[in-house]
Amino acid sequence: MYVALLRGVNVGGGGKIDMRELKVVFDAAGMTSVETYINSGNVVFATERRDDASVAETLERAIEARFAATVRVLVRNVDEIRSIVEALPVDWVNDKTTKCDVFFLWDAVDDPSVIEHLDFDPEVDDVRYTPGAVLRRVDQSKASKSRLTRVVGTPLYQDMTVRNCNTTRKILELMVK
Repeated sequence: MYVALLRGVNVGGGGKIDMRELKVVFDAAGMTSVETYINSGNVVFATERRDDASVAETLERAIEARFAATVRVLVRNVDEIRSIVEALPVDWVNDKTTKCDVFFLWDAVDDPSVIEHLDFDPEVDDVRYTPGAVLRRVDQSKASKSRLTRVVGTPLYQDMTVRNCNTTRKILELMVK
């Protein structure tokens, strides 16, 4: 099983894509067992193809053809998502007291040194690298003091897509059911 994480879809009022139509696009592109999760561009699917980059390129072309929108697609297999979820401390949740995000990384920036390029205060944010992602936890009471949001608009931000930890865990559940 695989997940396609679409960057910038249905967030901030832009990049509107209907998830039912997106499922049809994935089916037409040859993916099977297609299931979308919430309205932010998370698509779990199966494919016989094993080259993630090639699958992502196929999906990007299919999305552009159907929606006339350029959308970057990050494809990860179940083992990669499992590894990221296992790296999340069990008590890291997204709720009223804490905010926990997973910054999924494209291969170009997927390296432990990515942490050095993020502006954060260790007194405010707990930030950790794991292969494929940067994990971040902040107390909601300190969230306004976080400098990590400054990554938005930087070249590095173009090579990541963010999901909260609850969504990430749910994606894994969908992949292994």
